[in-house]
Amino acid sequence: MTEAATDAPAADTLEPKYKRVMLKISGEALMGDAGYGLNPPTVARIAREVKSVHDMGVEICMVIGGGNIFRGLAGSAQGMERTTADYMGMLATVMNALAMQSALEALGVYTRVISAIPMDQVCEPYIRRRAVRHLEKKRVCIFAAGTGNPYFTTDTAATLRANEMACEAIFKGTKVDGVYDKDPNKYPDATRYEEVSYDEALAKRLGVMDASAIALARDNNMPIIVFSLDEPGGFRGILSGQGTYTKVHGGKSVS
Repeated sequence: MTEAATDAPAADTLEPKYKRVMLKISGEALMGDAGYGLNPPTVARIAREVKSVHDMGVEICMVIGGGNIFRGLAGSAQGMERTTADYMGMLATVMNALAMQSALEALGVYTRVISAIPMDQVCEPYIRRRAVRHLEKKRVCIFAAGTGNPYFTTDTAATLRANEMACEAIFKGTKVDGVYDKDPNKYPDATRYEEVSYDEALAKRLGVMDASAIALARDNNMPIIVFSLDEPGGFRGILSGQGTYTKVHGGKSVS
């Protein structure tokens, strides 16, 4: 065992509650303190978080947004044709996926980038059965280019792929430790939900994911777990039922 591995409890001392999961993170999460693009130390830190869960034997899917490079909706708001802007955003997610693949493979984690838009020289095209086989072989699968269609967000893509891959839950890594009734960075009296129903998340526009993604999760009873990706070891702990998070599911809300 390496010295670095002794800084936290060994992965095999924690029992994961799920065997196959989807991790959804925003492109902005890869920026670190920079205002744009990729911050390699931040990408490496997130890769270590993913590896710590992979080492527990959990099968991992990932979807990464592209907002750190280009956001289609923002481009459309500035006069660009929406379909073109969305395709540019999809290409940004491929760049982020390749960066994460490189960071994971530097840690010895076999990884596949799978794109909804075929580009054979840099990644695999999306074929569901092939992707499932990669997961069975304990490879991390990073799904890029959204759904391959304009007008759909990476939130919706993550929920779609999570259902297609028979994931047991979607983990959404954010900068806060759950879902609040209002922005905790602006309002000190903001209250965090321990659990919230799909319908309440939609009705109150709590910002968990976009409406299409939440509705798709609700229709397939796919739980969404919102946690802070900035907390070291947070992903592994949350997966074992420890730490602070909000679970979005079909039950009643608890705040």
